Amino acid sequence: MKETEIDWANLSFSYMPTDYNVRCTYKDGKWGEIEVSDSEYVPLHIAASCLHYGQESFEGLKAFRGKDGKVRIFRMEENAKRFIRSAEGIKMQPMPVELFCEMVRKVVKLNERFIPPYGTGASLYIRPLEIGISARVGVKPADEYMVIMLVTPVGPYFKEGFKPTKVCMSREYDRVAPKGTGSIKVGGNYAASLVAGEKAHDLGYSVMLYIDPKEKKYLDECGAANFFGIKDNTYITPFSESILPSITNMSLTQLAEDLGMKVERRQIPVEELETFEEASACGTAAVCSPIGEIDDLDNGKKYIFSANGEAGPMTTALYNKLRGIQYGEEEDVHGWCEVID
Repeated sequence: MKETEIDWANLSFSYMPTDYNVRCTYKDGKWGEIEVSDSEYVPLHIAASCLHYGQESFEGLKAFRGKDGKVRIFRMEENAKRFIRSAEGIKMQPMPVELFCEMVRKVVKLNERFIPPYGTGASLYIRPLEIGISARVGVKPADEYMVIMLVTPVGPYFKEGFKPTKVCMSREYDRVAPKGTGSIKVGGNYAASLVAGEKAHDLGYSVMLYIDPKEKKYLDECGAANFFGIKDNTYITPFSESILPSITNMSLTQLAEDLGMKVERRQIPVEELETFEEASACGTAAVCSPIGEIDDLDNGKKYIFSANGEAGPMTTALYNKLRGIQYGEEEDVHGWCEVID
């Protein structure tokens, strides 16, 4: 596809073929060389452990074309560290941070023509994936693994963009089990969320806000993103062993402190939603997506955060600050972006 054929300003968050992906295989006790491929397919043994026993993890990060024309990759070392934690959580071979970052740089440079121009609001989404490729019919970790990194240009995760969306919640669904794999990024967590997610969409909501799977009292993940609420100049985000630590959320908490806000990471009882002035979902894909209303499907209660259809002032300030750093409009005082000329 030619760049001139791409409507950069109207991209959705979906897959678009690019020129290359990169791959690296762990075999005979060591990682091999990085290989470049123009194929969108992976040859797999029919008994591969990723197919039968879910030995699979993935990451998501982005590269941005700045106003100075340079390309910035946002916090890839943090993604590399989380990639390691996910691999360890399901007994896969962790990929060293240095090799992970080398692969990211390579796949971005190889597909540089697909990095959306500055000013379009779009970015290059980078998807690292690790899979167990050894043949297994007994439940046992693989001996061989493959890491694949693909990229695709994307627009906003929610079609509304930076506008408040309606969210629902229900105690009928659990995203993950207590003490399970919720705190690592594996495909099984997302498979388990599909039924609830589709119900939310069918009812006209953007996502399902989950309640904790153990006590059914506290806020958990917001679809495939973290949740945060704001009140009394305080940024409050749920903390539990079943929530995936979001790199975007981590960044927003730092920016909140930079803006003079207090930050609390703790359990949030459902009833506390009544006291929040603003609410939002956040993650690599969603970035910072304001929530206008949360409807409790179990009791009909509604929590309203936006009566005028606009994001709240603190959510807006945090979003603009983060996007400013990613696009080179704001000084990157924390050194979060790696610039590629």
